[in-house]
Order: sequence, then C-alpha cells, then structure tokens
Amino acid sequence: MTDIKSMNLSELTAYLTDNGFEKFRAKQVLSWIQHDVSSFDDMKNIPARLREFLKSDAYLATAEIVRTRRSKLDETVKYLYCLNDGEYVEGVLMSYRHGRSICISTQVGCKMGCTFCATGKSGFSRSLTASEMIAQICSAESDCGERISNVVLMGMGEPFDNYDNVIRFLRLVSSEDSLNIGMRHITISTCGIVPRMLEFADLQLQCGLSVSLHAPNDEARSRTMPVNRRYPIAQVIEASRYYVEKTNRRITFEYALIDGENDSDAAARELASLLKGMLCHVNLIPVNNVTGAGYRKSSIKRQQAFVNILSAQGINATVRRTLGSDIEASCGQLKRNYMKGDV
Repeated sequence: MTDIKSMNLSELTAYLTDNGFEKFRAKQVLSWIQHDVSSFDDMKNIPARLREFLKSDAYLATAEIVRTRRSKLDETVKYLYCLNDGEYVEGVLMSYRHGRSICISTQVGCKMGCTFCATGKSGFSRSLTASEMIAQICSAESDCGERISNVVLMGMGEPFDNYDNVIRFLRLVSSEDSLNIGMRHITISTCGIVPRMLEFADLQLQCGLSVSLHAPNDEARSRTMPVNRRYPIAQVIEASRYYVEKTNRRITFEYALIDGENDSDAAARELASLLKGMLCHVNLIPVNNVTGAGYRKSSIKRQQAFVNILSAQGINATVRRTLGSDIEASCGQLKRNYMKGDV
C-alpha cells in the first residue's frame, strides 16, 4: 500500500498522473491530508473513481490517541498513540510561555540500549514513517485545540537510526503544504551516530541538534550507553564541532546526572575540558526513575556544583526543568510495552 501522507506535492502529483488522474487532483487530495482526514471517503470534492482507487492502493497514516495522562504538577500531557498496524508509541505535549511544544517518537522502541532509558528496555519493533511522525503532531493539536509551534524528536527511538524517514519528515513538516513549522523550531536528539551526524551537518537544515553525551570519557559512557563502543566520545565531539562549523548553530549536549556515577567535580572538569572552545550548551538532566535501572538523581547541591564548575570554565550550562514526572513523561521514561488494561 502507498503511504501518500509521506509524499510532497510533486510526488503526489506524479503518483496520481501515473495512474491516470488529472494533475489538479493532487492539490485537492493534499488539501484533505492537511485537514488530517482519516478516511478517503471524507474527501468529498474528488470523484468516486479516485476515492475507490486510493482505498485500494493507498492508506492514510494515523496516530490515534488511545490514552491521555495529564500531569497534576504542570500542564504536561502524555499521549499513547496507536498506529495503523496496532503498534504503540508515546509522545509528550508541553506548555511554555512561547507556546506548545511536542516531543514525538521516531521508532517503535529503540535499539540503542541505554541503561537509564525505559524505551530501550522495552525492545525494538520498527521505524516510523514521516507520515506517522506528522500524525502524532496532528492528533495532539486536535486534542489540545491549539497550534503546536515547536517539535523535538526526543521521544522513543534514535532519530538517526531512522535517518531517511526523519529527513523526509523535516522537509514535509516545514513545508507550506504541510504543518509549516519552521526548521528553527525543530530539534533532533541523537545518542551519537557519527556518520549520520556528519551527513546531517552537510544538509545545513538549520534545525537544532542535541547530542546525548551523559559522560565525560569512554569508560563511563560505555557503562551506560553501548553505542559508545562503536562511536567513542572523541568521534562524537569531532562530529559535533563539524556540525557547529557547517551550520554556525549552537549544539546542545544532554547530560543525565546520576548520583555517584557521573556527577563528581572531576567529571565536571573533564567535561569542561572536552567541550572547551565549542559553541555549545550543556543541558543537565537529573536522571529520572526507570524501573530496574537502580539509578538515583544527583542532589540539588551536587547539581549546582556541577553547573558552577562548567560555568567557571566558560561552558554554558543549565539544569533542565523536569516536566510531567508524575505521569512518567520525563526524559527516558517513554516505553512501548503495555499491559492490556493500559489501553
């Protein structure tokens, strides 16, 4: 079946004309796609013959919200989406002064196996299409009744392990033919897939890049992030500097502060030395509770000491405000395995 919601206008036009339909029908179909219809029968101004063809040859990717959890601490909302094939992913809607932001998933599960992340513990099924990523945004907009202005690809999955679909998503979602969300309002998070980081830098798309670092050296990073054995820190930092050089944009490093694991003064000094001279920001994240991980977040005193050391060395750093912790919507808490009663 053909995934027409992952097509741009020229691709949709070629698809329809190749199958014997008039060129102008593509804009009509695209208009209905922009209105997020879930059935070809809802496309009222196209002929029955075209509707029947689409029903037999194509499908409309959806991300149906089957469970909604709303935080009592803030305005964060966690969605459980069901995809067309019955797979589940989670997404998180957050409210800020500048508007609504959504954290979406790019894969059903994750292969990376980071020890502090619930997603990796739940296994991997498949990658998402561009249309399934867009569908998460559309469903959330319908639920909250507001336009979503910022998107972060920090949900389930490693975006650069689904590189081609993610790049297609970026081009589609920023297009006037789709949601028209500017590239500068989109951020991608990666655990450090170096070849893809370099390719992404060469595209110069002007969206944000966030690198999950979580340790200042290979020994410590390999204990929590298996990917480091393939792409060690030196390669990740080199690729990060290349991104800054090519795009002239500041890069963000995510660093989960784990009590007794990576939060010492020595670790802070080593991290500062590693990042010296780079246009970057360090986003410190007190590690969140993940069943079976056994990690504890650093104390507030330790968090501040870490920030102070980085700042004294000229490294811009802040501690991320935790949102949605009471509904397991914080960093590292999304998962793909559900009990029957959950949905």
